[in-house]
Amino acid sequence: MTEVAPGDDEIGQFVALATAFLDRHAKRRPERLGQLGWGEGPDDIAVLEVHADADAEQRDLTAAQAWRATVFDAGFGWLGGPVEYGGGGRNPVLDDVYRGLESGYEVPNQNIIASGTALVAPAVIAHGSAEVKARYLRGVFRGDLVCCQLLSEPDAGSDLAGLHTRAVRDGDEWVVTGQKVWSSYAHLAHVGQLLARTDPDASRHAGLTMFLVDMDSPGVQVRPLRMMTGEAHFNEIFLDEVRIPDRHRVGAVGQGWQATITTLMSERAAVGGGATSPAMDPVHRVTALARQLGRAGDPLLRQRLADVHLHERLLRYLGLRQEAALAAGRPPGPEGSVMKLLYSQQARRIGELAADLLGPAVTADNGEWGTFAWARWVCGAPLLRIAGGTDEIQRNTLAERVLGLPRGPR
Repeated sequence: MTEVAPGDDEIGQFVALATAFLDRHAKRRPERLGQLGWGEGPDDIAVLEVHADADAEQRDLTAAQAWRATVFDAGFGWLGGPVEYGGGGRNPVLDDVYRGLESGYEVPNQNIIASGTALVAPAVIAHGSAEVKARYLRGVFRGDLVCCQLLSEPDAGSDLAGLHTRAVRDGDEWVVTGQKVWSSYAHLAHVGQLLARTDPDASRHAGLTMFLVDMDSPGVQVRPLRMMTGEAHFNEIFLDEVRIPDRHRVGAVGQGWQATITTLMSERAAVGGGATSPAMDPVHRVTALARQLGRAGDPLLRQRLADVHLHERLLRYLGLRQEAALAAGRPPGPEGSVMKLLYSQQARRIGELAADLLGPAVTADNGEWGTFAWARWVCGAPLLRIAGGTDEIQRNTLAERVLGLPRGPR
């Protein structure tokens, strides 16, 4: 059913209520935080916000969960969700309005919560049974349940339908054995969104089923993977005869690919959104770097900076287009693949520009503000070509499913 957009009066009343709530519980950001002068604010710029140590990570997680619970209990946590599963039963547009308002306040980073609300929840909402929705959705949106994805495998990343993890029916349970990899937040997660092969004799896409698995189940082992930045964000997961109740299945047996597509479209849009705090906006920071080094007047460099700003605006408009489609009741579409592809290219473009500006200063820390900090961005940008489906997969998706071009040779 298509949602009717809320009227100006309803939005105005909502903004007043939400602003009053935020003023009571959080501090407003400086209006021009993204325009801080050179040397002001945190000397940090990275594709992923990864914690230096486990204690800091746990403190930030606790703060994020506490804030999310406060927001949810006040009625702003899931405005567009069904009332019977913990939502507000209102127009989903109001969720976007609230997020826009909240971005103007100093609140705990919510990225770890968004792995559940933005990636796992859409598949549960679209394909899960009433029991699965009732069991998980409220906890996910309140921040009580941290989620991770257990989709990719060592031999089935971009070719996800080629996965080997097996789930064998045993009465009212499934016994799962296999390995997953590149899972963000798996070391902190309570719930994993698992895709497994339940029918080895069916075609590649038809023999898959999706489950939600409790990450503390016997047989689940999580090991961190260290990136070339020196940080550990992703994990590999080993599943050794893990038992999952059939009632935790998402969708019908053999229909896991449909649920996976819902997740992948949401994930690609999330990766393509490239949300960063205003204090470390990479476009602003690389522009400020050019000015600081006296290079902003170079005509060739100015063209590269213009290209960066142009793509930032393209990503913003694509995001607004996708939000409008979701508000109108349309499922995630090709905008997600376009945004993901553009953002991975944008990250590389920004990193190359910063490295060219800094020269050796990007590889050796001389203590100067805003220089070596870019090394984290440069080393982290390549992961965006892989996360959420490789650039090549996005191009194939757009060529075959959007433009209708013939499939390439396999």
